[in-house]
Amino acid sequence: MTYTYDYYKESADYLLKRFGGAPEIGLVLGSGLGHFASQLQDPVTVPYADIPHFLRSTAIGHAGQMIFGTVEGRKVVCMSGRFHYYEGYDFEQLSIPVRVLKLLGIRALILTNAAGAVNKSYKPGDVMVISDHIKFMGASPMRGPNVDEFGPRFFDMGSAYTPALRKLALELAEKSALTVHEGVYWFSPGPQYETPAEIRAIRVLGGDAVGMSTVTEALTASHCQLPLLALSVMTNMAAGVLPQPLTSEEVIATANAIEAPFTAYVRDIIAHIYKEVRP
Repeated sequence: MTYTYDYYKESADYLLKRFGGAPEIGLVLGSGLGHFASQLQDPVTVPYADIPHFLRSTAIGHAGQMIFGTVEGRKVVCMSGRFHYYEGYDFEQLSIPVRVLKLLGIRALILTNAAGAVNKSYKPGDVMVISDHIKFMGASPMRGPNVDEFGPRFFDMGSAYTPALRKLALELAEKSALTVHEGVYWFSPGPQYETPAEIRAIRVLGGDAVGMSTVTEALTASHCQLPLLALSVMTNMAAGVLPQPLTSEEVIATANAIEAPFTAYVRDIIAHIYKEVRP
């Protein structure tokens, strides 16, 4: 399959007609974090199945719909559910969501995810502002013919997680009920959780949290020059840190437990982010 600019534009044009306007901020809501979508005023909901060329979400805790509305006076579009390599998608397919959001007109992208805490000073319920990531898998969503309308063939990743937005998130964390860190996210393809030996290696190599998402979206956002903020919710301690098995039920339960403070935190970020990304 060759992905062209018009391929993505058909999806975006369909959504713009359904939404009746262009959003300013895009959000991708991770496992168990879809509650934020209920905060949107005057929502317009479009199932992924209705969007031309779009993917289908099969992950636990992912609603599989695009929701447009207003939060803190800003027009926001939420992806309630995302797509993962472990679902069977090729890395090239995983470029679709962010490129469609870019064509909708968003000026900044906020990614959220559920992650395992590798850093032993973290605990379940903490939040990590991602400063950088590590991905040792060779594949990339930018593999194949470059789509020049989005960005160059070779692109820099030195500031993929926009410093000004990270600074804003950390400043706003000071008045949040959450414990917020800044650290490095390690991408693991899944769907199996990591082994204790793998977690020890990740810790030695500089990873603070581990998860199965976000990095393909960050790569795509960087390619198309979208300002990016990414937030990881520590829903469990990584394998081997505690003497207990890892379960998806624990992930969802922890995400649900911090629903109120995390939603308030993201709302606060949206209320202040416009000054950093205004045209």
